Amino acid sequence: MLEKTNAIVIPNSIDETVALLQRGGYVADRSLATVLYLSLKMKRPLFLEGEAGVGKTEIAKVLSDGLNRPLIRLQCYEGLDISSAVYEWNYSAQMIEIRLREAAGEKDRESISEELFSDRFLIKRPLMQALDSGKNGAPILLIDELDRTDEAFEAFLLEILSDFQITIPEIGTIRADEPPIVIITTNRTREIHDALKRRCLYHWVDYPDAEREMEILQSKVPGIGTQLSQEVVLYVQKLRQQELFKRPGVAETLDWATALIELDKLALDPQAISDTIGVLLKYQDDIAKIATSEGAAILKEVKSELGSHI
Repeated sequence: MLEKTNAIVIPNSIDETVALLQRGGYVADRSLATVLYLSLKMKRPLFLEGEAGVGKTEIAKVLSDGLNRPLIRLQCYEGLDISSAVYEWNYSAQMIEIRLREAAGEKDRESISEELFSDRFLIKRPLMQALDSGKNGAPILLIDELDRTDEAFEAFLLEILSDFQITIPEIGTIRADEPPIVIITTNRTREIHDALKRRCLYHWVDYPDAEREMEILQSKVPGIGTQLSQEVVLYVQKLRQQELFKRPGVAETLDWATALIELDKLALDPQAISDTIGVLLKYQDDIAKIATSEGAAILKEVKSELGSHI
């Protein structure tokens, strides 16, 4: 059963963690469920690394639904700064307040300054929002694609991940009554500093094997037929073995299967692949490569292994 600790309802075992993920439609292997369980129990951030489209972000969404907590997402990008990630002052509202007080004849600068730098004029961004606990406990904080930011912002996160507090010069230090559940993802376009990784539990999220990808496909696309699902999974599995600029992730597998169903396809054929390959592959060089004899050879292998016919 679920254990309630400090207003956080969390799974009480690895098996319950697996069940929590499954209820949210997430098919996880036991190693992922184990590190997620430990992250929740130890109240440590979970650092998920892996290729794009393997399901890292989805874990935070499933946790939000399964634990009935708000999901606060910080989407990282190059140039992300404190005003966008943490807080900023509502300068327009502050200027209006100054004008109103001047018009009313108020001249006490200390009183005006104290009012201007208060919660009333503070715009809270994702990292600060995550320090506020709601009625159901601390929120889920998703720091998505951290590798897109620069090292300066990465260093700023250390204070938050160490002590779950933020220092605002005009106000002071704001601490979380209860630490948020933190999920950090990276696509490994650059290395993240060891100082930040030490504050987290780590897991590499890899592409699923054929069996698990079949489970995911049948869970997310329940209307798909047996032959089409088997051929789609095996084709994608073989495609990932090719030298491609961007191998398709699970997200692309699901999109491709859905597209084929929309076209009323019951099995793969050369024309179906040609018509929908842009759903599966996102770079022209990769598409051009599979459009040649290599793509036909992969389809022939798939049909042969499954005993199907083109």
